Amino acid sequence: MNDDLDPTQDLAEQVLQLLQAAPEGLAEYALIQQLKERHSGHIPNLPLADKLVLFRTHFLLFNALYRLRERLWQQGSHLLQISPLCIRLLPYEPGAAALSERDELRDYYLDMSQLRDTDERDVERLLTSFWTRMQGGDEKQAALELFELDDERALDLPRIKQRYRQMVSQHHPDRGGSTERLQSINLAMEILQRYYR
Repeated sequence: MNDDLDPTQDLAEQVLQLLQAAPEGLAEYALIQQLKERHSGHIPNLPLADKLVLFRTHFLLFNALYRLRERLWQQGSHLLQISPLCIRLLPYEPGAAALSERDELRDYYLDMSQLRDTDERDVERLLTSFWTRMQGGDEKQAALELFELDDERALDLPRIKQRYRQMVSQHHPDRGGSTERLQSINLAMEILQRYYR
């Protein structure tokens, strides 16, 4: 076996094929499900209910996405929009400064030691920290509180997605927010997507 081969490169190729077939883009969950259907050897074919499996699956996918984004940018072929709600290929714009600014999420996901060194207790601590900060009892209520949405009002996925986009815009590290806060927002969105499909 050649240790020089990057296992995420093959995953990036699979992701590229799926995104080319879906010009409107795919949510992270849908992309993971399609990779599982293709029997991708890089995505654990295990239930995402297990917290460590969920973390590793998410991390591997986002590592491949950020690698793919850089490659497409260098080739001048596409821009890759990366968000849990919508991952999609956009036309390349040579004047855009998308990759020239420091991106803490990119740095995090391209650091494979984050994957290697994160064990089940670490994931549990991350989640506990998230729920403690949210002061929530159950996951749905905590996610709604983070998004400042009232469960009493009629909620649907389009309204939740709109609020998610507002929260990401407000708390993105490029705009003075923190990576931890953005990760909490992304996790809350993944939870709410399970309840409001």
